[in-house]
Amino acid sequence: MKAKPDKPAPRRKAKAVRLSLAVQYAVKPESVPTRPQFRLWVRAALRRPGELTIRLVDEEEGLALNRDYRGKAYATNVLTFVYDDLPPEAGVMGDLVLCPAVVEREAAEQGKGLEAHYAHLVVHGVLHLQGYDHEVEADAQAMEALEKQIVTSLGYPDPYAGDTQ
Repeated sequence: MKAKPDKPAPRRKAKAVRLSLAVQYAVKPESVPTRPQFRLWVRAALRRPGELTIRLVDEEEGLALNRDYRGKAYATNVLTFVYDDLPPEAGVMGDLVLCPAVVEREAAEQGKGLEAHYAHLVVHGVLHLQGYDHEVEADAQAMEALEKQIVTSLGYPDPYAGDTQ
């Protein structure tokens, strides 16, 4: 009698975290990812229920936000606004602001695929919404390791490959 191979245990799907996501387009170049792409990337990084808005802005609005909230006189790739005054049980609530012109310029300068760069910035922003930061070296290393794990699990290259930092 031939032995039957052991059947692998059925895989349990991870329970999906509740997500309410709005995407706002102040600008919408053709190269901007789709709403389903944004949803996929947010879900990949989200560990708690969340209510998020992703807003795509031009460089003028990006500069104004970065200047007014961070004191920096330039448009940046992604800004994260956390709604701090909510209790932790409310989940993750906040806004991510992306500036497509900056994202496109950076991807070209760094030799990265545009979609992969967007995915990385969304993951990065969602981690900030959940309390991760990179102000202290040990925290930066932990955040970058998690970003690499999430981004590569989505099928994109390591966003930090080639960085000399």
